[in-house]
Amino acid sequence: MSTLTKILTAILLILSVGMFVYLYGSVNEVIEERDRIATQENAVIDRLKLIREAEIVFLSVYGRYTANWDSLANFISSGRVPIIQRREEIIQKAYGGEDVVVHIDTLGFVSARERIFKKNYTVNAADDGTFVEYKVKIGDQVVKNQKAFAIRVLDQVKEQPFIETGTIESLPASPGEQVKKGQILITYWENIFNVNTDVSRIGSKPNSDVKFDIFVGKVDKAGVMVQVIEVRDPQPDNPMRKESNEQKPRKPLRFGSRVDVSTAGNWESN
Repeated sequence: MSTLTKILTAILLILSVGMFVYLYGSVNEVIEERDRIATQENAVIDRLKLIREAEIVFLSVYGRYTANWDSLANFISSGRVPIIQRREEIIQKAYGGEDVVVHIDTLGFVSARERIFKKNYTVNAADDGTFVEYKVKIGDQVVKNQKAFAIRVLDQVKEQPFIETGTIESLPASPGEQVKKGQILITYWENIFNVNTDVSRIGSKPNSDVKFDIFVGKVDKAGVMVQVIEVRDPQPDNPMRKESNEQKPRKPLRFGSRVDVSTAGNWESN
């Protein structure tokens, strides 16, 4: 092999290696940027879900939404939510008809933070039968499809599973007890949001000082003025999300509407 051939071969080898390194780096940058955007968008969606839940609870207490982030943060930190029981009383009329009187009783209060962050579940008896045993104990962490308890229905023992993940709070039944279909046999709960969230920054995008845009107001629906809310990300991390984009899933992340009674998020239609 001549000297010139060796030189050309070495140059081509160096160029090939350089091109490989360049292409690898470019592809790797694209992948890393895509992952960064996905991670940040997931964080934004989680924050929007928290804002939505907090606003819904705020509405249940005050009859309106709030566009003030400090008011919402204070409500989460120190607010209280009444525990309401609705019951109906049927009053027979003299001529044979009846009136239904609805009573609303306040049984107590729960902190707004617990109401917003904590989701409560129950497991109910699917049939009439005799309670046999629990498969868990108070304080246990349970997962979907894990066995919850067993009841005897006629000559058959049936085991019911959990349908959600959570922590056992109460187990009110005893072995040998007769239970009715629909009777609550287990209560349990889970935190649906990160309990370490700094609620004082609830109006800001995660890892950013950018504030979400928020609109609250009222619209006329069939002669009734109803509350509406819209919260949106004003600076999307994904360059494909433009306000002018006609594809709803590709608009900036948001929930709610300025004109409709809805709190749906546009990420939920993806």
